[in-house]
Amino acid sequence: MDAGHIGVWHPMIGKSPAGEGRRAAVEIESLGYGSVWVNDGWGSKDPFACAAVLLAATRRLAVGTGIASIWSRDATAMAAGEVTLSDAFPGRFLMGIGVSHGPLVGLRGHDYGKPLSAMDRYLEGMDEARKDLPAPQAQAPRLLAALRPRMLELSRDRAGGAHTYFVPPEHTVQARDILGPDRLLVPEQAVVVETDPARAREIARAHMSYYLTLPNYLNNLRHLGYSDEDFADGGSDRLADAIVAWGSPETVAKRVGAHLDAGADHVAIQPLSPAGPDLPDALAQLRVLAPALGL
Repeated sequence: MDAGHIGVWHPMIGKSPAGEGRRAAVEIESLGYGSVWVNDGWGSKDPFACAAVLLAATRRLAVGTGIASIWSRDATAMAAGEVTLSDAFPGRFLMGIGVSHGPLVGLRGHDYGKPLSAMDRYLEGMDEARKDLPAPQAQAPRLLAALRPRMLELSRDRAGGAHTYFVPPEHTVQARDILGPDRLLVPEQAVVVETDPARAREIARAHMSYYLTLPNYLNNLRHLGYSDEDFADGGSDRLADAIVAWGSPETVAKRVGAHLDAGADHVAIQPLSPAGPDLPDALAQLRVLAPALGL
């Protein structure tokens, strides 16, 4: 796979009408970004179907699921989706899977239980199912959504690497140390091209507000040295500046570079907008960021 070092993560690429998603993917490819990522959450379309639509609309762009929840489909169905897209688009599909979050899993009617054990069993089920599936032309990299050390260790031992989310470059350093040199590491990095500190942090806090209700992210941030004071009132300035790269295109590019210097193989940037997820605004930011990112 040759997806370069920088891609795009944005919820509206998968949530928008198919025509809008296709046009966005084509433009993202033309700007020089190497990947787009589609998520699997409430209000999202099926990530495998969306990935197929976007892959068919583009020529070189890699498409990743970021992430496909193990609670949305059983291991056999997940393995079948993995093989189907790996075979149809060799070298262009990235398989990101994860255990999601307790509150979201509960809404699906499942017991979150022990996520690490659940993921381990699920991977065993996928591997067993693949024995009866036709071998694809090229096996897609299988990345686990991982934050804490034990899930990162599982990403190293049972998968091709990790797709991390809502993390600063300090986490990328730790993740690379655990994964070792030969596993893929793809962090997401929220960005906003905005030079006014108050406005940029307002956008950052609006983005962070939901994630700061989810224990997995809070526990990971505590592990990195943040405290309850940083989580109050939508997040401290310190936390907002760590999670969201803001400023001029050149300043944003430096943060992306910090992840790469810390050991990331590929960084998926998520452009934030003042009124929430907005695909046209995201594309406008991607246009001005591309030269600063060296694309």
